[in-house]
Amino acid sequence: MKLSPLYLALITTAGIANAAGNNENIEKIEVKGTYFNDYKVDNANGAMRTSASLLETAQSVTVITDTIVNEQLATTLGEVLTNDASLTAGSQQRNREVFNLRGFELSSGTGYLRDGHQHWSHYQQPIEILQQVEVIKGPSSILYGQSGPGGLVNMVTKKPTAQTLFNASADVDQHGSTRFMVDAGGALTEAEDLRARGILVKQDVEYWREYQNDENRERDRFLGALVVDYDISDNALVRVHYDRTDDKAGLDTGAWIDDKANVIGDDKTIRDMSWAFTDITVENLGIDFNIFLSDNWQVNLGYNEQTFERQRFESSPRKPSSFMEGDSYESRPYDRFDDWQFTTAFIDFIGEFETAGVQHQLLIGANSLDYYYGQLRTSSDSVFYSAGQAEPTRPDISYKSDTTKSESEYDFYGVYFQDLVTFSPEWQLSVGGRFDKQNKEGADNESFVPKFGVLYHPNASATVYGSYSEGFEPQSSDTLINESDINNGMKLDAVTSEQKEIGIKWQLFDDRLMLSSALFDISKTGTLITEQLDNPVGDIETITTQAGEQRHKGFELAAQGAATDRLFVMASTMYVDAEYIQGGARPTDVPKWSASLWTRYELNDAFAFNAGAFYEGERFADSDNLITKDAYTRVDVGATYKFVMSNTDINLRLNVENLFDTNYLGGGGTNNVTVGEGTSLRLAAQFNF
Repeated sequence: MKLSPLYLALITTAGIANAAGNNENIEKIEVKGTYFNDYKVDNANGAMRTSASLLETAQSVTVITDTIVNEQLATTLGEVLTNDASLTAGSQQRNREVFNLRGFELSSGTGYLRDGHQHWSHYQQPIEILQQVEVIKGPSSILYGQSGPGGLVNMVTKKPTAQTLFNASADVDQHGSTRFMVDAGGALTEAEDLRARGILVKQDVEYWREYQNDENRERDRFLGALVVDYDISDNALVRVHYDRTDDKAGLDTGAWIDDKANVIGDDKTIRDMSWAFTDITVENLGIDFNIFLSDNWQVNLGYNEQTFERQRFESSPRKPSSFMEGDSYESRPYDRFDDWQFTTAFIDFIGEFETAGVQHQLLIGANSLDYYYGQLRTSSDSVFYSAGQAEPTRPDISYKSDTTKSESEYDFYGVYFQDLVTFSPEWQLSVGGRFDKQNKEGADNESFVPKFGVLYHPNASATVYGSYSEGFEPQSSDTLINESDINNGMKLDAVTSEQKEIGIKWQLFDDRLMLSSALFDISKTGTLITEQLDNPVGDIETITTQAGEQRHKGFELAAQGAATDRLFVMASTMYVDAEYIQGGARPTDVPKWSASLWTRYELNDAFAFNAGAFYEGERFADSDNLITKDAYTRVDVGATYKFVMSNTDINLRLNVENLFDTNYLGGGGTNNVTVGEGTSLRLAAQFNF
């Protein structure tokens, strides 16, 4: 079978990686003598579910490597995702993070993947176990089922290696927050057919914002993870993984701002009571198989169970419409227990073959998700509070007194195919489709979505592409239930989205630096719009239709990799024109312009310096577009000193975030606003034995 040089190189690289047990477990580092390019990778397995390279992917994808995560001493997924300008932050209330991708909010249930599995992301992710983060842009329902129009975030975890490793690190910030981590692994047998990797993290956080009784907000987190690989034969591997996160923190639902987007009161003030907290336990347990059936065919299977249990004891502060500092406000305390269970499975057949002189990389697969949610909740009487008063005591309530458990569940499955067709070294075609069925009481749904793309390679280091893709999100029920609406009982279709994208990817300097650009046009249709009738008839007062449409048009530019042997860069910018077609309003917390830059300059083999800048333009804080948050640029810097002592590689790192003490507001609308911290320091020591 005669393959193009580009295609042959990709297949060879992917085959080696998959033979080791899935291409994600190979750290993707380009080697040029003693030169390492650790800012850039060439594959994102989550985008195509195959070994196709980024140059063979007719879609915009950004991969953030763990090198950048380590340099920034990132502790949350939000800090990682700031490296891609297409992602902007929403609310960070209640110890979780919300993001907008190309201006569309990512759902906790359908916006995130871990190693290709749908992942419930209602908590701060354990980023210490991640090898890289893949940002897959645009509707991606063809491969993963129900998902939003902005795209997906795929978190790729670290895998065992045959080489023994033992890394330990500790970091501390100016507030006294600490984080200790151990990452150890290697072969467990002389034949190296059994390998393991374990990660332990203990983190204690002292936040800079304070409760009104002058107590600090705190967080206590533990993470444990274990992955074991076993080579069943030369052509088959089984992997078992388990991780557990215990995370307890005081609540901070965010600041309140006035109609001029000024924080009401002090930037440090937390409106929640000091006794409000959230206590989360998350466990993931799964097994994966990677089997080569022949030289040209392989099958991948995966199964994962995710359990998510959370107690949330809320003070639930409510902002009055004309609140000023010193005014009284209401709190409505409650104690709540949530139980989410996410069970996912998939099977993929991947084959590479030739027909009539045309090469194919064919994917045929199926995946499924079973979802369960249960809630217990008990509330107490409302209390009123104003600054200067003694804090109300914690009410004597417990969710355990609730005798009625609120429950919901559904499952969905889908079958899909995708074919990457190579006609010549210059031309490729990507085509695919998915049939999906959701089973949910009162909300059954069936959908079919297509996807196709055309790729032109003027040379082995460049791609020009155009693509079309669709997505869908079923409604919470299959009929409209509103007896006062003229369309009560109307059949509801799934909310759908479509994207048209054209782009260029170009590798420079011996393929060390990737430049990319993309133009996109995304529309989301089918959301419910309810309007008051001009002439109500009896009890019929409203009319609801599925006429809601949201459209986002824009472009992205990015550069990632090595500009020279000592200068590394990750940079991106995005412009997006986003609006609701009805009324012309712009979505909240979506700037027209955003940009990010992170660089490393190696002065010599011992010293390296980092500098970064993160920009967000003006954004509306409210749905009526009457309150505007100012644009801002945050500048971060850092430095690393490396040396060897007693056969141990030691890295000492100092990072300064917000070097110029810029005042800025993050996401969260008007009532749950994230206030940017001033200049802060973090010091770390990393030991590689």
